[in-house]
Amino acid sequence: MSITILGIESSCDDTSAAIIRDGILLSNVIAGQKVHEEYGGVVPELASRAHQQNIVPVVDTAIKRAGITKHDIDAIAFTRGPGLLGSLLVGTSFAKGLALGLNIPIVDVNHLHGHVLSHFIRREETDVVPEYPFICLLISGGNSQIILVKSYNDMEVLGQTIDDAAGEAFDKCAKVMGLPYPGGPHIDRLASEGDPLRFKFSKPHIPGFDYSFSGLKTSFLYTLRDAKKIDPDFVEHNKADLAASLQRTIIEILLEKLRKAVDLTGVSQIAIGGGVSANSGVRQAIADYCSQRGLQAFIPERLFTTDNAAMVAIAGYYKFLDNQFCDLDATPYARVSI
Repeated sequence: MSITILGIESSCDDTSAAIIRDGILLSNVIAGQKVHEEYGGVVPELASRAHQQNIVPVVDTAIKRAGITKHDIDAIAFTRGPGLLGSLLVGTSFAKGLALGLNIPIVDVNHLHGHVLSHFIRREETDVVPEYPFICLLISGGNSQIILVKSYNDMEVLGQTIDDAAGEAFDKCAKVMGLPYPGGPHIDRLASEGDPLRFKFSKPHIPGFDYSFSGLKTSFLYTLRDAKKIDPDFVEHNKADLAASLQRTIIEILLEKLRKAVDLTGVSQIAIGGGVSANSGVRQAIADYCSQRGLQAFIPERLFTTDNAAMVAIAGYYKFLDNQFCDLDATPYARVSI
């Protein structure tokens, strides 16, 4: 018998719904929120209001694009956290209400688990997915983690950021350069035109597998401050080189810890996930590293690097198979470890 899962994602500023049947993606719809651009970051209250406006048409569109009806859905998977509480509350409440109306179970999904399991989203039966165990480098605006993935529900965090995440470093440095929000994609675009060896920024010396990007951010800010004293138009004249050098440094920091983790665990497969895994430099660096070491790299479609409901649906699908359902009194949470 086929199993059809509706996934709902509303952890931040993207409202998304997806349909997965027997592990195969049938639809994935995402509605973004342009309203935050003028503020230089996500405004939680505005985000939750936009989710309220978007969630019904997004879910309806996902169901129609999948070629099914709501009565074909066997369970609803929703992001319970971490994320913005107001945004999560919209998705959680909608999932509960629809599940009650259809008399079907709900499955709560950890947003970070979803990013890791995005590599198991298949469009065709023949699509290749990772084999356990593998290492996932999860890099986003709020998280930088090296995770040993032993199964869909057994993940060990080997190392994580102790301050800023890689995505925060990209966005905050982009902001002081005068680039629009979100800054990461603009850094990526400019980096392709610049000299990555032009500037040198500080790198952290953190023991073990943990990350730190606050020092890099400070080093970047001091470089700009000192240079502007000599040339007020320094940033404008050097945007591409600054972006390329920043991107190179972040990649080097990420790879240094990843190499240590691979040596420790002896895994043969490496995956990346989260918003920063859409960065062209990061993707190429991981591909090159795996090629040099004889490892298999799993680099997701860019569509599945940002917040999306397909990853929620596939995580929910595996929990459904294990009968791991959620009570209707479950509440969202803002923070939690993986």
